[in-house]
Amino acid sequence: DIKKSYRKLAMKYHPDRNPGDLEAESAFKECTEAYEVLSDDQKRQIYDTYGHEGLKNSGYQGPGGFDDIFSSFGDIFGDLFGFGSSRAQARRNGPIPGNDLRYDTRISFMEAVHGTTKEVELNRRDTCWTCEGSGCRPGHQRQNCPACGGRGQVVRSQGFFQVSSTCPQCHGEGSIITDPCDDCRGSGLVNRTKKVSIKIPAGVDTGARMRLKGEGEGGRRGGPTGDLYVIIDVEPHEFFGREGDNIYCRLPVSMVDAALGVKTDVVTIHGTKKLTIPEGSQSGEVFTLRGEGVKNLRGRGRGDMFVELQVITPTNLCEEQKKVLKEFDTLCDKHGQNKEREGFFTKLVNEVMGKTG
Repeated sequence: DIKKSYRKLAMKYHPDRNPGDLEAESAFKECTEAYEVLSDDQKRQIYDTYGHEGLKNSGYQGPGGFDDIFSSFGDIFGDLFGFGSSRAQARRNGPIPGNDLRYDTRISFMEAVHGTTKEVELNRRDTCWTCEGSGCRPGHQRQNCPACGGRGQVVRSQGFFQVSSTCPQCHGEGSIITDPCDDCRGSGLVNRTKKVSIKIPAGVDTGARMRLKGEGEGGRRGGPTGDLYVIIDVEPHEFFGREGDNIYCRLPVSMVDAALGVKTDVVTIHGTKKLTIPEGSQSGEVFTLRGEGVKNLRGRGRGDMFVELQVITPTNLCEEQKKVLKEFDTLCDKHGQNKEREGFFTKLVNEVMGKTG
């Protein structure tokens, strides 16, 4: 986007931001002149058709000349019209960083909670040791592309128009390899297998991304090695659930223990912990064990563990057990402990009958 590029450059070189800097002042003028041409359809058409001379003959001339304008800002504006600057050419022939790699790994719930180390073997493209990533046979170097003269682009005329396209011989790099390395065949990279140790910290969760600097693909022409990004996927646990740094679980207790109360052992991710269940506890009640959750990745302590009570109703009762329970229920009626149940039932019946009557 021309306007966006102009604003960025104008902010950088504006005289108010660079008081007394003559070079910045000159660059600001050149930037403005270039923008005036590129944003004006008529001037832009003249430039596209007749080049710099056409603009000069039309009576428009920037303070530093159009060669200076477009060469100074060719990195930004040049790509829009197919002509580049010497700096762009230098980048094409300069170091090329290696590609980043992604590695997905699945770990257990407990490995995520406590941390672990994984040793993995990666097949990757690494910098060729023979040519040091240049792609050239030792003692040789890349040569300027004869087809484009090192520009990376070729220009052909179609009537009054000049059409620029990527050079088919050097593929836009501006240089070619005349004596390729025997080991990498000119690519600068070879396939290698490397063992990488991945240290996974305690507290990671599904979707966590870890960056291992310098463990990606090798660079070319002296460029730095890329990075390795490890994506974590955590297996679900049969007993524990997790939300952030907090742990959730259900604790089954007998009807008798829930009614009478009990002090019982609860298994946490850090071991066992005593939990006191008061008498009369109901199914679905939640008890909190402070600090028994997951370690925070940023060092902010540990989360909590929430224990949900699950009262188990006995099944497959023998006749004697049934008799005892019926006697128990009769005693509850006698002591008024079933009033809540009866009150709820009566209220519900009255409400339903009132609507249907």
